[in-house]
Amino acid sequence: MATITAGISLRGPVVSSHRTFSVNKGALPKLKLSSELSFVTSQLSGIKISSTHLSSSAPLSVPFKTTLQPVARRICPFTGKKSNRANKVSHSNHKTKKLQFVNLQYKRIWWEAGKRYVKLRLSTKAIKTIEKNGLDAVAKKAGIDLSKK
Repeated sequence: MATITAGISLRGPVVSSHRTFSVNKGALPKLKLSSELSFVTSQLSGIKISSTHLSSSAPLSVPFKTTLQPVARRICPFTGKKSNRANKVSHSNHKTKKLQFVNLQYKRIWWEAGKRYVKLRLSTKAIKTIEKNGLDAVAKKAGIDLSKK
């Protein structure tokens, strides 16, 4: 005996949440869409699919469009500071790995050469360096073109 569930022929005992039909093992007939199989519950997504949608030429799945957005990395572009791996030490001296992240801040800084504000994500060390030396000097040393931002 072969078990046919929701219009798909399978071998072996299959338990379906909807209906299970048994057919002789010798000949597996081609399934016709009938009123008994009008609605099929999808096991994966829980969507009901009707037989009218199965017979049409329209695709069952909608093309998936990936929208990749840039991920803001936790690295300061001016100083190159990034996270540090460290041990978290408990009272019993048990050590577990942890990350110590850089203190990054979103800062709007006036750029004198461009006569406008530039919004940057900087470490606090870079902010202090910019206040001391100026935005143009620090950007030139880091090799950053501010006209793009």
